[in-house]
Amino acid sequence: MTRRIAHAAQIAALVLALAVAPAALAAKSGGGNNTGGGAGNSLSLVTVTDNNGDGLPNWGDTVTFNVSTTVAYPMVQLLCSQGSTVVDSQTVGFYVGWPWSQNFPLFHWYYWPSGGADCTATLYYQTRKGNVTLARLPFQVNA
Repeated sequence: MTRRIAHAAQIAALVLALAVAPAALAAKSGGGNNTGGGAGNSLSLVTVTDNNGDGLPNWGDTVTFNVSTTVAYPMVQLLCSQGSTVVDSQTVGFYVGWPWSQNFPLFHWYYWPSGGADCTATLYYQTRKGNVTLARLPFQVNA
């Protein structure tokens, strides 16, 4: 008899979990390339190498970002353009265990050989349905 009660309790818990889970997942993920920003998600620019010492992001400098979020595997994509030409696109993981550098050099010997650019850093995380944007930070890179 005790086994039947325990089994019935397990089934009830499973049914409840299946009823609640889709609503919770829908509220959290929201689908592909959505903006899911809100409280607790922030992104700020940090200069790693300031070649001319002016405290501003310039071509040739290196930057990183302070990331604050509660998601498990946040990513930051940096996209920089000169007019309609994309001169830089880098993506870095900002979580424990990311094996590579979290620094973003503001230059590229072939695609971005010189000059200023308009950049946007996007904090996001990935789901099976696509990326969910948590925060964006546009900034200007000086020549």
